[in-house]
This record gives sequence, C-alpha cells and structure tokens, in this order.
Amino acid sequence: MRVMDFNFLVGGEAGQGVQSMGYILARSMAKGGYSVLASQDYESRVRGGHNFFAVRVGDYPVQAVSEEVNLLIALNEETIRLHKGELTKDGLILYDGERGKMTSAESALVSVPFERLALEQTGNRIMGNTVALGAALCLVKYDFEILSAVLRKTFGKKGREIAEKNVDAARAGYDFVREREPASFKHRLAPVGVSRKMVINGGEAVALGALAAGCKFMSGYPMTPSTGILQYFAGQSDAFNVVFEQAEDEIAAINMVLGASYAGVRALTATSGGGFSLMVESLSLAGMTETPVVIVLGQRVGPATGRPTRTEQGELEFAIHAGHGMFPRVVFAPGTVEEAFYLTAKAFNLAEKYQVPVILLTDTYLTDMYATAEFDLSKITVDRGIFLSDEEVRALGKYRYMRHKLTPSGVSPRVIPGQADALVVTDSDEHTEDGHITESAEVRIQMVHKRLKKMNGLRDEIGIPHTYGPKEAETVLACWGSTYGALREAVDRLNNAGAGVRMIQMSEIWPFPRKAFMDAIKGSRRLIVVEGNAMGQMAHLIRAETGVDTMGKILRFDGRPLTPAYIVTRFQEAMA
Repeated sequence: MRVMDFNFLVGGEAGQGVQSMGYILARSMAKGGYSVLASQDYESRVRGGHNFFAVRVGDYPVQAVSEEVNLLIALNEETIRLHKGELTKDGLILYDGERGKMTSAESALVSVPFERLALEQTGNRIMGNTVALGAALCLVKYDFEILSAVLRKTFGKKGREIAEKNVDAARAGYDFVREREPASFKHRLAPVGVSRKMVINGGEAVALGALAAGCKFMSGYPMTPSTGILQYFAGQSDAFNVVFEQAEDEIAAINMVLGASYAGVRALTATSGGGFSLMVESLSLAGMTETPVVIVLGQRVGPATGRPTRTEQGELEFAIHAGHGMFPRVVFAPGTVEEAFYLTAKAFNLAEKYQVPVILLTDTYLTDMYATAEFDLSKITVDRGIFLSDEEVRALGKYRYMRHKLTPSGVSPRVIPGQADALVVTDSDEHTEDGHITESAEVRIQMVHKRLKKMNGLRDEIGIPHTYGPKEAETVLACWGSTYGALREAVDRLNNAGAGVRMIQMSEIWPFPRKAFMDAIKGSRRLIVVEGNAMGQMAHLIRAETGVDTMGKILRFDGRPLTPAYIVTRFQEAMA
C-alpha cells in the first residue's frame, strides 16, 4: 500500500549545480530507506539555459517520473515561471527572495537567502545550492544527519575542508527554515529504514554490467548520452584491471574493439546515433568475420545533431537493419536500471556464444536516470561459447584449424590467435571454412546459410516479454525499452478508473519473439503501441513479424520521456 509519494524538482541554469543537488537529494532519500527515481533535463550548453532535476520519492517501488511537483527548489526566477504550473495544490516553491521575487505565486513561496547564508557560513556564495538543499530537507522534516553524511561522502574527495563547508551551508539552510517553517506544509519524509541499495543511473549500470560480465576492454569517442558509460568504465580501470581507450573517432573505436575481440578479449563500445552511423561498416565486418562485439547505442533526438541532450526511441529499426548484407545480430532495449545491468551481461554471453554483434539500445532518459537499485551477482554467468583447448588445437595441426568451420548450429569453435601455435585466418571478403578469400558460388551459399543458422539458436535465447495487468483485459498496451515504468503506472491508473487494460513490454527485441508475443496478446481485441518516436517503429515491427496490426498508437517525440499522465491522457482521448 502506498503511503508516501513525493516529488522534488530542482531548477536553475547550467553551472548552478542543479545536477549535483539532484544527485545528493536522491542519495539522501535512498539512504533513509526510500525508493527513488530521478530524471534530468538539461540543455546542450555549459552555462545558462534552463536545467532541472526531478526526484520522485516513495515508500513503494517508484518506476516513473511524475508531472506533479510538491516542492520546487528554484535557483532562479525562470524556474518559478516555467514550473509553477506543475505544483500540487499544497505545493511550495523554495527560492532566494533576496535575489528577486515572483509575486504571481506569492502564496506558495518560501524565501530563504541562499547566497547570503552561504557567504556568512562558508565565505563562498557558490554553496548557496547546498543551503537550498538543507532548507528543502527541513521543510519535509528529514533527518539532517543523513544529508550531512551524504555531503561528506560526496565532497570528501575534494578535501575535508570543502566537505565540512558544504555541511555548514546545509545546516544554515536547515536551521533558517526550522525557525520559520510554514504551518501549511504538512508533508513529512521521516526515514523509513536503512537501505543498502545504491543510487545509480542507467549508463553506470551498463558499465557495471559489462565489468561483472568480464569485459576487459572498452574504446569509444564521447557522445551524449553514452559518454557516462565511457567515464564510468574508465574510472574503474585500476579496480577491475581493465583497459579503456578514448579513440579519435567512432570508426577507430569499433575497430579497436573488433581487434580486441578477435584476440579473445571481451570488448565494448558505446555511442549515439551519429557515431553508430560511422560504425556501421565495421558492424558488417563483425558479421562477416563472425567476431563477437557489444555495442551500446544511446538514442537521442535526431536526425543529424537533432537535440543532443533530449530523449527519443527513434533508432529501433536502424539497429535491427543497419549494415550492408545479411547477417545475424541481437538487439536488446533495457527498460530499467536493473535490466540495463543484467541485459548487458547477457549481451556479452550471446555475442561470444554465437559470435555475433549485440546492440544494446538505451536512450537519454534511461542513461541519465538515477534510481535505487541492487544487483545480484549470483545471477551473472559467463558463457564464452566454444573454444578449442590447446590439446585439441595441437591435435589438428598448425595449419588445419578452420575459423569458419561449417557446423549444424552455424557456430564454429574459436581459437585465440597464437594459441598452441594455431594459425587463425579470416577475411572481410567471402571466405572458405579456413578463412581464405573465395569466388566460389557454392561456398558463398554455404557460408550465408552457416551464418543465418545462428538465428535458430538465438531465438531460443530471447527472453519472453514482460506483462502486467489483468489477463482478461481486452486492450493491450505494448511498449519497448525505457517506457516500461511509465506504462506500468499508467496501466494501474487506467484500471483504477475502470478502463480494463494490460501491458506488454519488449526488452529482448531481436530476433523477434513471435510466439511469446502472440501468447501475451492472446484473447485481446485491441492492441495499442506506446513509444517515443513519430512513426511507431515497434508497431511496424510487430506487424512485419506477426501480421497483427495495431489499433492505435500513443507516440511522443518532443524530446521528453513518456510519463504516466501523458499516456493516460492520450489513451482517454483515443477511447473517447
């Protein structure tokens, strides 16, 4: 039973510490036992513009962002102007009244002199955002010691003096509000327990999943929203004995990864749509040479540069069909931070077991979204596929190993180059079993069939779609990837209003799990697809793979994530 559902929103300009405030706020709430989901909205600039960080807190598993705000922490007047309409009836706006005043929201304003208190306590007005944090947590009667512990841990790497000054700044804001707290604000967020869950974003979860799966090499070129994956992996180089190489461009990045994989190392690269476009020729090279590779494709708004810091689900069909020629691949699209971790690990297993490229589709929303999560390492297994032993290689003889040996499954045993003096040969041209170039039509047919046979095994590896809601519902809402949480909450709202719907979410998308999908929609009369693009790419894929036509689409492509309220409103409009 839900008891607490509370929404903070921190807003201001780039450079005012909005992201740091949101992260510290999320960690503080999680440390007190709450479930947290936090999303970011930021512009493509270093200074100025409007950024905000929304933190939703609950004593139940929070899985989606909200369009309501209970406490708006405004670091500038623009934040008040843009977000005051999102306030709940009893919501408050916390702001620095000494730096300006918006009289239109007079009854909801709580003024705290952020900058003046920061100067008095620390001698540095930049810590005004930390004053605001302390003031915000006092308004909800949260334990200050939890905040101070998070501040010390967050800023401790910058030195004890800086950490303590931030604690002092937060205390100043906390005490200021405690002496003047508004009687009308009744929300209380007392800690509900001790939690061992971490607060982690989707990009970090991908990198952590790769490390757990034994990935030892990563190369990439920074490109939003996948840059955080590169940064996290690189930051773990010493702890996990891994190698990260920032390439000069995306073409170099994927070719480094292919080289590492060919040499027997689990390897990863991560990029966005524009960078993936540059990688596509080498994606086909991986398909031809049967070299395992895992590629993270972080979707953002396109085409071209588009809106580089916004979110969209516009590259599903691109991921499935990218590359010249036909070759098998796997496409995953995790829906949650936890799924990002586990599916990344599974991606490495399938890449090596079937010697194919695996594409992990994320998006800006999931990659930047912070959530409370915990991972069970006992669920991570490592399956590297078929490798010949040294004894088996020696028994074959130095020149008799066939890298592309024809087998019933289409999967050939691998040998690490140099292993037991074996000669490993492959070619980007069509090739014979032993890897040498050929013009034979007969061999070409054999090799095409060999590679495509892998699809039979891969279909058996694809997990069944997630379903939620009453089985007898006549309407099914289908989504994929990060829309999961928003649709799940929307289904609850719609069913509470008597709509009678259930949902299906695809996270293991290609090869398309046709039978499992048809079983999931069995008995329904209406299929509506919910996705973050303008043309309904999943709807098109469903029709192509199953023959089932959708009765409607709920689409969003303005650069913002789908929310429960958005889905409910569009559904009700469609049913009217």
